[in-house]
Amino acid sequence: MSRTDVHRHRILEKRSAGGRLGAEEGRELYACDLLDLGAAAQKVTPRLLPDAVTFVVDRNISYTNVCTIGCDFCAFHVAPGAAGAYVLPREEILRKVGELAELDGTQVLIQGGIHPDLGLDYYLEMIRAIRERFPRIHIHSFSAIELDVLSRKCGVPLPELFRMFKEAGLNSLPGGGAEILVERVRQKISPRKISSARWLEVMETAHRAGLKTTATMVFGLGETLEERITHLLRLRELQDRTGGFRSFIPWSFVPFAPASGVRNESRTLEVGRPSGGDDYLKTVAVSRLMLDNFRHIQSGWLTEGMRLGQIALAFGCDDMGGTLIEDKVLEPTGIRVNTRRDDLIRLIRDAGFIPVQRDTNYDIVKIFD
Repeated sequence: MSRTDVHRHRILEKRSAGGRLGAEEGRELYACDLLDLGAAAQKVTPRLLPDAVTFVVDRNISYTNVCTIGCDFCAFHVAPGAAGAYVLPREEILRKVGELAELDGTQVLIQGGIHPDLGLDYYLEMIRAIRERFPRIHIHSFSAIELDVLSRKCGVPLPELFRMFKEAGLNSLPGGGAEILVERVRQKISPRKISSARWLEVMETAHRAGLKTTATMVFGLGETLEERITHLLRLRELQDRTGGFRSFIPWSFVPFAPASGVRNESRTLEVGRPSGGDDYLKTVAVSRLMLDNFRHIQSGWLTEGMRLGQIALAFGCDDMGGTLIEDKVLEPTGIRVNTRRDDLIRLIRDAGFIPVQRDTNYDIVKIFD
């Protein structure tokens, strides 16, 4: 074994023994053998029950595709007034939540573009209506970007805005909009989106207001491996301060699919390219080893595919995320989903784990042993 291999082996041993890894050690993890990395990640993966992999029955609802930010990597958004632009009426949103309730779902994730004409009342009335009609549904909705823009547009400080949303019935926030929390990358892929510092500030304010959130990373956007580690360390630092992140979800960049019929060449992201399976699995394992204060890491089966999503369960993921009736954000890329509870149960069992249905708070709903 070479001196370099010995050094990398010691890094894995350090983490297995409960040590915290630094930035340079995190970069070295990417040079480790893939299977060694996966084995080390598995050793430090906490689970609700031995050999358990969890999932939640939920639904994504995109209330509008109109967006004034226009990130180059997003195939979903359209400009105000464009053909195909929409805003879902409240009754349509309630109908979709009703379908989720009929499936014994427990969580709804509502997100949309940055629409210039939607005010505070639209959001608060939507949440109140869902809470009144479906009191058992956990409303896990609205990105840091949506809430930051709304705060600025309405002149309501974030702490007060979060208080109003909580009173209306909002339970928690998803981690969308993080992409890579490094300004060099953000200026290339989404220069009109909030800065990495502001994203972290919004999340910290949500945590202080009593709203738990998830955290995400979209990689394969032209970032370096060092910048991925920087992203993870910034999340870890915030988690040290607040403990407000429930889980971490890494995804690889999904390029536009010409076959979808909606490809817009002006939106082609030149700096991004699809990450391979090895890169995805390494990133999952590295995330598990670096994020020592995150209990849960979700498999990105939606973007990576079912097979790779299964394999990720052996590289540090303890959760399969949610079932999906639809996902309008990814449909323009060619990805269409209609995944039900039985599909995730089968995938988890076939991977050698025990399927456990959970709610958003990671309380056990049902064990499928």
